[in-house]
Amino acid sequence: MSHAKRPTKEITLLGRSYMIACDTGEEAQLERAARYLDRAMHGIHAQSSVLGSERIAIMAALNITHELLEALDEHRAGEANLNRLSERLERALAGTRRNAP
Repeated sequence: MSHAKRPTKEITLLGRSYMIACDTGEEAQLERAARYLDRAMHGIHAQSSVLGSERIAIMAALNITHELLEALDEHRAGEANLNRLSERLERALAGTRRNAP
């Protein structure tokens, strides 16, 4: 069994560097996520410079999770609306087919 280590990528959060395991081809997504998290952390840090980096990271994670859950809720609501519209369209088309000569 192979115990090969996954390649790592360096990211920076709040001015501190971290080596993160990252599959080949996923580097751009990791960098994008790190930039997003770093901006969120800097925003929290700017509001209160007395917070420790661990607390800042937790608050950023909670804020990002909140954003994600709101986006998922909106996506689900959009899908439900689309399904209702599709059902209405199907009913309208079915009625048109029955009334066709």
